[in-house]
Amino acid sequence: MDEEEAMLLLKEEDEGRRRTSVPTQLMKLNRSQWWILVFISIFFLISAQAISVLLGRFYYNEGGNSKWISTLVQTGGFPILYLPLSLLPASQSSSSSSSSSSFKTLVWIYLSLGFAIGLDNFLYSVGLLYLSASTYSILCASQLAFNGVFYYYINSQKITCLIFFSVLFLSISAVLVSLDDDSNSPSGDSKWSYLIGCFCAVFASLIYSLQLSLMQFSFEKVLKSETLSMVLEMQIYTSLVASCVAVIGLFASGEWMLLSVEMEEFQEGQVIYVLTLVGAAVSCQLGCVGAVSLIFLVSSLFSNLISTLSLIVTPLAAIAVFHDKLTEVKMVAMPIAFTGFTFYIYQNYLDDLKVQRAREAQAE
Repeated sequence: MDEEEAMLLLKEEDEGRRRTSVPTQLMKLNRSQWWILVFISIFFLISAQAISVLLGRFYYNEGGNSKWISTLVQTGGFPILYLPLSLLPASQSSSSSSSSSSFKTLVWIYLSLGFAIGLDNFLYSVGLLYLSASTYSILCASQLAFNGVFYYYINSQKITCLIFFSVLFLSISAVLVSLDDDSNSPSGDSKWSYLIGCFCAVFASLIYSLQLSLMQFSFEKVLKSETLSMVLEMQIYTSLVASCVAVIGLFASGEWMLLSVEMEEFQEGQVIYVLTLVGAAVSCQLGCVGAVSLIFLVSSLFSNLISTLSLIVTPLAAIAVFHDKLTEVKMVAMPIAFTGFTFYIYQNYLDDLKVQRAREAQAE
């Protein structure tokens, strides 16, 4: 049975390689250049995800209160992605236009995923408004548990014993944190606000995991191709739709009328206010560039693992930067969450090991 699973994994990976077109510039890199790019991409991905959360919490701490402007900055920096897209060869940058997928299909995918991302970002903003950065980050780790479930039902990936325990441990960690009486929470003594923040963070993680599964399904079953340009264009146009959702929400809610007052009353001054929002927008897109780069430099598996590691770094960084109170419940929840991370990472390592052994056996 193990041999059959290994051959299946190898077949899936080979099909993925046929769907994925790697730019010839990457193939010409020597080993040292390749490692430099990998380390730069890892740095971008881990640091950018942590910085975006820390800047979001800093924005609220210093007097910011607009949930929709916080939503907008998560995707508003998408024009940055045109830079790596413009650096691709002409054959790469035009590959998606020659795809067999119809224009209506692409528009439908971009609109539906973009709307989901916009809603997801809004829920993340509400969660961060009511929760301390460390609590928020621990709850967001529940996305790995949802990943296992959605990948099983949508992407037909098997739930192994390790994945099951990963889902179980991460779920227990999220429940413990939601029941914690976090006196360091921005919601203060309001238990309902704290619970709303917990619900929004967990529900946002659910939507994010669903979005990842649907995006993978779109590449595999609908578009049937996954070139670097197509991945970047997917990020750009879904971010454009999500940004439009945020702008509509900003004006419909009336929050836009309070932005000038919010900027003037920002405790660190107007310049820091602007730099905070710009920094958050840029960091979100740098994280995206790092994730996409790792997919094509190494593999989607490796990119997923590094994203997982960033979920470990963020709550630790939040405790160090904002001196969040490390309650007894958090002290129990964090090791449980890290154990769930370990199960998840180890399962991915075993899958990769099976593929390598199957390839070696096939070569003999």
